[in-house]
Parts: sequence; structure tokens; C-alpha cells
Amino acid sequence: MTTTPDQPGRAMTMREIRQQLSHNVPPTSIPEPTVQVTRYTVNCSPEDGIDSHVFEIAVEYRGRGLWAVKRHSQCLAADGTWDYEMRPSEREDDWLDAHRFDLDTALRLAKEAAPKVTVNGFTVADALRMAQQRETPAS
Repeated sequence: MTTTPDQPGRAMTMREIRQQLSHNVPPTSIPEPTVQVTRYTVNCSPEDGIDSHVFEIAVEYRGRGLWAVKRHSQCLAADGTWDYEMRPSEREDDWLDAHRFDLDTALRLAKEAAPKVTVNGFTVADALRMAQQRETPAS
């Protein structure tokens, strides 16, 4: 049992123990926090659109300076086809070469693919037109 120095019979709370431990760490040993972008969202639908999330494509960081273009559980290949993203242990080098890109290439491919997204037979253009019709009162 850890007791408080000022009250030897009283057990310390977890909060007091954490505070005591953090006070014992020299400030110079704590590294400066890093901030890293690991995901971009590419979408032709407005951010606040009711259907926006289903039409989005994600560009996600995969390490070593490489990015994947994803939609649900699929990855976009360099040739424009979508493939199921296998488990890391099942990915061959040739698959990774076709589905991992530098950031500029990944964003370009995602922007090219975004207007072609189809959900339940509806294209992005269909969804945008239907949203416009819902907002425009019938005359």
C-alpha cells in the first residue's frame, strides 16, 4: 500500500500516484508531440449532405511514405480497378506495388475516381440531383 507523505496512514488514490509519477519525470525527457495526417477524404458530395458518407473515398497512410486509395474494404489499383484489400500477411509485393502510391498520386487517383462512385445504382450526379430536388419546393 502506498501512503501519502503528509498522512502516513491514508492510502494514496490512483490519481495521486499518477500525479506523483508525472512530477518525477524531468521535463527534458518528454519528447515534443508529433502531428501526422493519416487520412484524407475525397468526395463530390457536399460535406453536410445526407448521403455524403456513402460516396466518399479515403486516402489513407500505410507507412514508409505510401498511401492507399480506399472505398470500404477495397483499394484502388494504378490501372483504375478496385480490389479487395487482403490481410497484410497475404499481400504480395506486386499487389502492394499496384495499390500503394505517393501522396500526390493517391490524391489524384482518388479525385479521378470520386465522380464515378455509384451506390445502389445511383451515381454521384444522381444523388446531387435528388438532393437538389428535395431542397427545391414544388411549384
